[in-house]
Amino acid sequence: MPWKLASLGSLLAVALLAGCSSTSTEPAADAAATTETGHSRCEAKAAEFTLGKQASPQLLEEARKRAGAQNARFLQPDDMVTLEYRSDRLNLNTDAGHIVTRVNCG
Repeated sequence: MPWKLASLGSLLAVALLAGCSSTSTEPAADAAATTETGHSRCEAKAAEFTLGKQASPQLLEEARKRAGAQNARFLQPDDMVTLEYRSDRLNLNTDAGHIVTRVNCG
């Protein structure tokens, strides 16, 4: 008898989970709005003009605009950073002399 109840319970769980799945291929309204504003993803190549330049607030803002990023930041060699990845954030890595050495998104 327990075998039959376990089988019935498993079958019911699978049926409930199947009802929760979605097969829609249309993008969500929020994703479409983000794409239309141009801020869904950062394009690091557009900010490569900063390589070799002295870090400044003006340079950071210009790089952010060109890359299409929501946020931008300078990262110095000893800065602690989290492992979270944000596709809308531009990172400008600098050396100890505050010269931009690397450009990436995340």
